[in-house]
Amino acid sequence: MNDQRYLYVSDNAKQEVRRYQWGDKNGIIVAGGNGQGKHLNQLSVPTCLFVDSEQNVYMSDNWNHHVMKWAKATSNNRVMRWPQGAKQGTVVVGGNSQGAEANQFNGPRGLSFDRHDNLYVSDSNNHRVQRFSIE
Repeated sequence: MNDQRYLYVSDNAKQEVRRYQWGDKNGIIVAGGNGQGKHLNQLSVPTCLFVDSEQNVYMSDNWNHHVMKWAKATSNNRVMRWPQGAKQGTVVVGGNSQGAEANQFNGPRGLSFDRHDNLYVSDSNNHRVQRFSIE
């Protein structure tokens, strides 16, 4: 739960991430929710997630072998509420098929940021942790 009392939950069965506010029973979809797949509006086993101070959701999309960012909708430089059913995410690292090269993952799992905005991703099946500069 973050400082705004939101809880983010990844659901591997539904291929989605939901955000719940304190006392909310249904939550709203903030990522995925369009079935399992490889399109930018789909997820395939969302595993770990990180939510930044602007409520952007970063997640390891395990079976698609990349890390995605799902951001709030914006209009005229104003941040709006999450739509019911997020539209699509962007691949921030990986996305070059499954593999062991520096730009590939084989089952990305945990992720975290440091104070310099470096993203750390545990690449479980390659037995390594990789660091990426995210701007």
